[in-house]
Amino acid sequence: MMAPPTQASQSGTAERQKSLKIPLLNKQKAEISVMAPPTRPSQPRTAERQKSVKKPLLNKIRDRSRHITREEGRIQATWVYISTCTAVMGTTSLGFWMGYTSPVQQAIIESLNLTVSEFSLFGSLVTVGAMLGSAISGKIGDWLGRKGAMVAACLPMIVGSALIAFAESRVPLYIGRFLTGTGGGIVSFAVPVYIAEIAPRHLRGTLGSMQQFATTVGIVLAYLGGLFFNWRYLAASGMIPCFLCFLGLTMIPESPRWLASKEKDEELEAALKKLRGSAYDVSHEIREMQQMVEAAKLEPNAKFTDLFNKRLARPLLAGVGLQLLQQFSGINGVMLYSSAIFSSAGISNANAASLALGALQVVMTLAAAGLMDKAGRRLLLMVSASGMALSCFLVGFSFYLRTVLSQNYSSGMDIFIDILALASLLVYIASFSLGVGPVPWIVLAEVFPAKVKGVAGSVATLTNWSSAWLVTLTFNIIFQWSSAGSFWIFALVCALGVIFVALFVPETKGRTLEQIEASFR
Repeated sequence: MMAPPTQASQSGTAERQKSLKIPLLNKQKAEISVMAPPTRPSQPRTAERQKSVKKPLLNKIRDRSRHITREEGRIQATWVYISTCTAVMGTTSLGFWMGYTSPVQQAIIESLNLTVSEFSLFGSLVTVGAMLGSAISGKIGDWLGRKGAMVAACLPMIVGSALIAFAESRVPLYIGRFLTGTGGGIVSFAVPVYIAEIAPRHLRGTLGSMQQFATTVGIVLAYLGGLFFNWRYLAASGMIPCFLCFLGLTMIPESPRWLASKEKDEELEAALKKLRGSAYDVSHEIREMQQMVEAAKLEPNAKFTDLFNKRLARPLLAGVGLQLLQQFSGINGVMLYSSAIFSSAGISNANAASLALGALQVVMTLAAAGLMDKAGRRLLLMVSASGMALSCFLVGFSFYLRTVLSQNYSSGMDIFIDILALASLLVYIASFSLGVGPVPWIVLAEVFPAKVKGVAGSVATLTNWSSAWLVTLTFNIIFQWSSAGSFWIFALVCALGVIFVALFVPETKGRTLEQIEASFR
């Protein structure tokens, strides 16, 4: 007979059963957890996972080197240059229409029997049209692409040119002027954004300066054309840059970053290969754009109210603040009324001096283009605004001397005051062209995230044209009130601009647009 189990053997058996039972229960629990539907706590974990994916991605983009890599050295930028030249034809037309009224004022007044106030209204309508164009430019650029926006800008400029050339009364003259301004407002946004989005990072500053350069060339062309053509032929010649832009737009590629945002992968690859050349591997650049698009998908669609988001405070302040600095530094008042300023300063040949200002602006803007990707945006802005502050103070001082001394000064003092006024205005234009002229448009195209670039860019461009209209409207009144005081106000604005740049404007030299966007997140 078998002996009955002892107490010790029973306890050992119980322990073995327990050890077998625990793994079995764990296995059953695991199977149940797989089959069970997700519970509420998994939703926050999903958001956390998205955030955890997004943060390393942005850090990776943000931390990439600012130096030109060996691979970037293989870029063949031929089509980048061609595309830039095509795009800036639109801003050449804008500059032409900004300068158009200067040489034709007397001829149009006599031909159509206009009063001076009626001609002044004609001149001001370009800024009113530009305000409308800038307000809709962002939406057009987002819907139709950057090339589509440039086409949309050229059409009203061509129609407006024709209306002015064949005008026999005030109404078509006014409508034509308004339409040229509307097209100008659209290109003010579309062109710098397009150039920034096609250019390699080490060329973006130089190529971005071409917009301001083309604008100044357009102004000088209008001045020169007025010496050889009557006002109707001069208006018709304003169509030429638009037709050249149209022709070029049929050949150049669309913005790769816009194509990436619309998930047009095949067109994106083709556009980048054309812009970078066959020796360059575009895969890493495509991947970086697509990564930023994926990061943007985790955010809601952009609305106007998003501009007041805390994350956008710094880029919005930089973009809009520089547009205000550009206009309230007094540049449009000086350029539009340069002849009157020179005459008041005692300079005999005011028209020749005005032409010299325009030519100097062209030369200095071209010089700034060569420095943009070497010296950086912030340094050029601070040097530019400092030079403008000093020169505005000296122009005001020359007017002050002429007022205080009245007729009680020698011919030598008279010559000194004339030289001081002319030299200071030339320094003012040179300083403006070095930084405050081109850099705000470059920064506008760089600092805004792709998600809100259309809305934010429209706001910044509208700010620029609204400020331009306000300055041109009030400058003559302030100048008559106090010629010295008007320039001292501009000097104060420029001095405050140096402080603003030092505190609020980020340096974007040598960084891709994706790195700049990631730095604000």
